[in-house]
Amino acid sequence: MSRPFDAVEIVFNPNSTGDAQERAEELAEQLAERAPELPVQLRPTERAGHGREIARDAARAGRPLVVSVSGDGGYNDVVNGLMDAGADSAYAAVLAAGNANDHRRVTRERPLADAILDGDVSKLDLLRMTVDDGREPRYAHSYIGLGITPTVALELEKGGKGSIKEIISTIRTFSRFRPFQIETDAGTETFDSVIFANIREMAKFAVLSEEGRPDDGRFEVVVLRHTAKWRVLATAVRAAIRGLGPQPTAREYRFRTVNPMPVQIDGEVSEFERGVAVTVEIVPGALHTVL
Repeated sequence: MSRPFDAVEIVFNPNSTGDAQERAEELAEQLAERAPELPVQLRPTERAGHGREIARDAARAGRPLVVSVSGDGGYNDVVNGLMDAGADSAYAAVLAAGNANDHRRVTRERPLADAILDGDVSKLDLLRMTVDDGREPRYAHSYIGLGITPTVALELEKGGKGSIKEIISTIRTFSRFRPFQIETDAGTETFDSVIFANIREMAKFAVLSEEGRPDDGRFEVVVLRHTAKWRVLATAVRAAIRGLGPQPTAREYRFRTVNPMPVQIDGEVSEFERGVAVTVEIVPGALHTVL
């Protein structure tokens, strides 16, 4: 069978608290049985960021499909590695095995092994974030969040993952959360949350928009300006129960930070310095994947 990729690299964290290694080995066995002519290699990561290095090096050496057996953060590493390589002949996919798997849940069309064997490639958009502080652009397959989103993520890292711990950490963070300011074309504005979303859903339950798609050449801008905390909570409940409804979309959004602040990119938290200019833009069809 003719496929656009000539090998499969399965990237996983052997030290993850979930079942990443087991699921990676299971996928390798399925492919070996059903497509013995397709080279498959298991690639355990050894440190933070290693998945990005594996994907980049594989893309520069051939036409691989790099499968991340992980949550959204591990998949972000692989996606950014392929973007680092700048190769149009490299492909990425994700097999859910982490705490949050928003991208796989929203885009999944069939079991991953079936998708790999069929070899039908889809092109999805990516978010690209550029900061004028000298760092390389960062890509996101699902969303970039400011405000309450990265603040909760930081607290979860401290409090641990698991349903009860997640609830306790979320409540604790919500009670302590303070709004943030950024400078936009409209001037200095105060927000509780801003999410640039490439998919309709996030955080397992929240439905951000009715019509958002990862292949429409635009992203949703989900804004919550500063308000009373009970209103923030009501918005979160509405997102979980029935969704937030239609949201404005954009191809580009620019702002400047007023103070240092966290940013969450597909589940991974980073930090903005004071006074940096940030551009978030859509890159149509940048991610070549199987669904």
